[in-house]
Amino acid sequence: MRRRGTVRLRLTAVHTGLFVATSAILVLTVNLLLQTMLHQRVAGMKIAEAAPPTFAGPPSGSPMTGAVMGDVADLPDAVLRYQWTVSGVTIAALTLVSIAAGWWLSGRLLRPLHRITATARRLSVSTLHERIALAGPRDELTELADTFDTMLGRLQSAVDSQRRFVANASHELRTPLAIQRAAIQIGLDDPTPQRLDEIRRELLLANHRAERLIEGLLVLAQSEHGLETSEPVALDAVVRQAVGETPGEGIAVTLATEPVQVAGDPVLLHRLVANLVHNAVRHNRSGGTVEVRLASTGDLTVRNTGPEVPADRVDELFEPFRRLRAARTGPSDGAGLGLSIVAAIARAHDAAVTARPNPGGGLELTVRFRARQATSGAESRPVMI
Repeated sequence: MRRRGTVRLRLTAVHTGLFVATSAILVLTVNLLLQTMLHQRVAGMKIAEAAPPTFAGPPSGSPMTGAVMGDVADLPDAVLRYQWTVSGVTIAALTLVSIAAGWWLSGRLLRPLHRITATARRLSVSTLHERIALAGPRDELTELADTFDTMLGRLQSAVDSQRRFVANASHELRTPLAIQRAAIQIGLDDPTPQRLDEIRRELLLANHRAERLIEGLLVLAQSEHGLETSEPVALDAVVRQAVGETPGEGIAVTLATEPVQVAGDPVLLHRLVANLVHNAVRHNRSGGTVEVRLASTGDLTVRNTGPEVPADRVDELFEPFRRLRAARTGPSDGAGLGLSIVAAIARAHDAAVTARPNPGGGLELTVRFRARQATSGAESRPVMI
């Protein structure tokens, strides 16, 4: 197990080592230059002393001149010894100061990291709302703390979404089970042939609802997990097939496609288009219309008529188990997973989904794929379903 403060010790050692190295180089350079200069000056004075005397100068062989020249010759060594001694003592003292300063400075610099570590240790599913909120100048440590806070925000959002999903799924699964239990308990009190036939129909409807809900949950989980395999898919053929298979009565569907090829899972792409068209038909008005367009750029647009959708609630449509209102046409037993599955499949295919309400009612949904290939030719035909 590593000791606490290892990084702090390393920073202190590096700081002190750099100080000692630079100080030693500085002292060595200064002392060597001083030694050279002193010896050169003393040598110059000896040359001057050996020169012929002048009329104003004293006799060269006088005792005073010899004593002075002897002291001058010993002066460089004495100065250098003193200089080396003072330098050594100074470096030793400053090294101790450098160790203390490095220890204090590294502790101050690492204090935000200790705060981040303490926050990470406290975190659990119930404390994801906590943030580091590191104050101070904008530097690398502040950026690290902000990144950690952003990650915590995403994690908290994912956990909250998972909790809501589990709660909603439990509620949705509980409803058909309660219907089946009530039909069995109440119906078997009077087991006449007519009553048994009604029970059978109710049980089949409840079972069908639970089956579709479980299937939707499986598709949603698979889409959120991502693509295991990817292959070229003719998206225009998938759109035509999905539109042709969508049930409905009294809704005019206009289909316009251009040849587009994308990379992905053909089964999931078929489910995406089918959910879009099925949602546009279900949430419509009697005698309404649905327009399905696929451009060569990879933009798939589904536009329908129907009830007005508040602009501030459009984002809710892509959350699981969200229903703004009951469907105007067709059965109203949807689980509220249609558009959430569409969004999950789009993310798995690196596509973007946008939605906006139409003036006068209805919704326009656009899925922007990255088209791999587009060929010439187009097909446009009205279809009544």
